Amino acid sequence: MIKVFLVEDEIVVREGIKNNIEWEKEGFAFVGEASDGELALPMIQELKPDIIITDIKMPFMDGLELSRLVKKEQPNVKIMILSGYNEFDYAKQAINIGITEYLLKPISPAKLLQAVKEIAAKIEKENEQQEYVKKFKREMLENKNLEKQKFFSDLVSKELAMTEILERANALEMDFVSSAYNVILFNVMKKNQVNTSYSEEIVKITTILEDIVAENDSLYMFDRVGEGWGFLILGENAGNVDYIKNILFKKVVNEILQYDNLEYFGGIGKTVQRLRELPESFEQASRAFSYRYIGKTNQIIHFEQLGNMNLLIDEDIDLSTLDIGKIDRKILENFLKSGAREEVKHFVVDYFIGLGEDNINSLLFRQYVAMDMYFGTVAFIEDLGYSSKDIIEECGEVRGVAGELVTVESTKIYLERILDKALELRDSMTMKKYGSLIDDAIAYMQENYAKEDISLNSVAASVNMSPSYFSSIFSQEMSKTFIEYLTAIRMDKAKELLMCTNMKTSEIGYEVGYKEPHYFSYIFKKTQECSPKEFRLRR
Repeated sequence: MIKVFLVEDEIVVREGIKNNIEWEKEGFAFVGEASDGELALPMIQELKPDIIITDIKMPFMDGLELSRLVKKEQPNVKIMILSGYNEFDYAKQAINIGITEYLLKPISPAKLLQAVKEIAAKIEKENEQQEYVKKFKREMLENKNLEKQKFFSDLVSKELAMTEILERANALEMDFVSSAYNVILFNVMKKNQVNTSYSEEIVKITTILEDIVAENDSLYMFDRVGEGWGFLILGENAGNVDYIKNILFKKVVNEILQYDNLEYFGGIGKTVQRLRELPESFEQASRAFSYRYIGKTNQIIHFEQLGNMNLLIDEDIDLSTLDIGKIDRKILENFLKSGAREEVKHFVVDYFIGLGEDNINSLLFRQYVAMDMYFGTVAFIEDLGYSSKDIIEECGEVRGVAGELVTVESTKIYLERILDKALELRDSMTMKKYGSLIDDAIAYMQENYAKEDISLNSVAASVNMSPSYFSSIFSQEMSKTFIEYLTAIRMDKAKELLMCTNMKTSEIGYEVGYKEPHYFSYIFKKTQECSPKEFRLRR
């Protein structure tokens, strides 16, 4: 209900306005009154009326001064000035302040009510427009999420100027000014499953993470598309960063452990003092995060826990110290299935550490390891559908492997190369597969666009993909976000109905998935740069 407040120093006039109009019956809430601006101001600040009716000439504080003060704090409030002075200067000042209506006394209750109703209609229209804008922004949130993904990627992998960092952060409504920063990489997976298939449980965990971030101004969350999330913690010092980190993990881990079919893993970099040092923190977090292929799940690894080894030593040792049992083909298989190309270097280092420094310093053992990884990689590529010719072209002939293993460092470089090639082939094949899934998703959208509850989640579920991964793949393939594509489908159908039928605009909106006729008109004008009525007149 629209709230009305009255400021009038003449008690007879004030009582007449208050009592001669049946405010509640007419759809208004008469929330208060005052005899001058000085008394009115604190009451208005507390009650926050939608419409203020005020006399212009009053003791202590007149209507114009009151209006100036109120407009500073409540710019959207509508003010109606009542004046017995038909002077241009008053009207000019009122216009400059932003007064909605300027009426001369005496005025009848009927005329005043009519003016108030006209102002109320403006308020309702403005509120409606604001709601449409909010709804439109919510629907376009996918665009913002994709921008956040790219920003995080650039932030931790490039040398961005401070000005660019702050400008991009500000555009995404982020405040990056702080004294300490830390990068955390975190993922939640279904047990014994390394792909990015849809899971209601993971969607719930995602929502919980988003809620945790929303409650903490010093914590930002970035989707890493198929690799979980990146978190950026801001703090006054390292201790403050650790405190925020502990809040995050305590809450989310407790939730994850409620599900028997979920597991998690996290990697933490070091706390740095400058934004330009974030790539270093990210690199360390990535190293710790890549350990998920080697170590056990359900743990958070800090990069300092990983230890170190000298990969440049190349001295043969007693063969009796070798432990062939430490080679686990499943570790390689899991990495080939779900690892990222930028993680290859970390994976090889961690794999060597897992095998043992003494073992890897032996040329014989390195040859065994390298051959095992070569054949494991070849088997993986064959399973993808590539031919032996593709494998030899990308990984080289098996008889040429020995020449690559002279030192620990050369062995590491060789393994990095064949793993990177394997993941490149995997990703190429995956994109072809996703082309078919995108076609299925588009077919689902074409069939269900008229349903108001169609969403990114429901369409992603229809092709058994996680919402974030689907969003990223869809935008790459179609050069449009999911919501932009869905809106385009709806608008094309709406234009067809406008030109080929005599259906009402409200009926057409309902037909294409918009249950609110005014919101349909808003979206149509926003995307087509004309109203539905104007578009129909073209025929």
